[in-house]
Amino acid sequence: MSDSYYELVANDQIDEKCCERFAATDMVRGTWSAAIQHAAPVSALLVRALERCEYREDTRCSRVVIDLMGGVPSEGDLWVTARVERPGRQIELVSAEMLAPGPGGTPRTVARASGWRMLQLDTTPLAYAAAPPLSPLDQARSRDMARNWEPNYVHSIDWRWLTVPQADGPGESWLRPTVDLVKGETMTPLQRLFAVADDANGIGSKIDIRKWTFLNTDLVVHVHRVPDGEWIGIRAETNYGHDGIGTTVGTLFDRTGPVGAIQQSVLVRPR
Repeated sequence: MSDSYYELVANDQIDEKCCERFAATDMVRGTWSAAIQHAAPVSALLVRALERCEYREDTRCSRVVIDLMGGVPSEGDLWVTARVERPGRQIELVSAEMLAPGPGGTPRTVARASGWRMLQLDTTPLAYAAAPPLSPLDQARSRDMARNWEPNYVHSIDWRWLTVPQADGPGESWLRPTVDLVKGETMTPLQRLFAVADDANGIGSKIDIRKWTFLNTDLVVHVHRVPDGEWIGIRAETNYGHDGIGTTVGTLFDRTGPVGAIQQSVLVRPR
């Protein structure tokens, strides 16, 4: 199995935009379909682009929105480009997009991201987070989910559950990616966070996967503190309406406490 989600192949020019071209590995394949990428690696690669675009060491992303424009193909070339939409000394809006070959081979947008980058300063005396911490990692248990799948995204995650899946109340898990985002690169803390944040939908689900599909079309993450360490915790619950639409709401953690919040729109359909 591969030791990364993507490999950087080249730098290309598409529609007068400078793009990095990537090849995906089996580790990006989703659980709904092996032909479509799991949204977690996609969002992490877009966050990489947001962070690197006209990089400033004194800022960081405070909010990131990922919109999935359709299924991201698991095979074939992928391109990622980014730009500063709204420059500023203290606040910047940065955007990124992922392209893949569409009908006829012409690249088309398959995912987008936008992120507010804010100037950092020391507010240590004000630090506060209301959400109660997750139970410690040593109380979590692996369900060995990879045994049920051909090589895909779940093979890239050390996934430990604190709760019983589909039980009443929020689902809780500790997760750690075990491969690189891009071959040969060390993930940044935010890239590591986004490599698992999309799993909130599955952790918070109350639906029988044998009878229903529940695909999220986006994720919105607000980060009040950059996570520390390899492990990311998720506490999430999905609310379902009467019309085939749901919303996942969750809190993201590192081993010292909460680091941010996540929301996802969910499309619910019978199999």
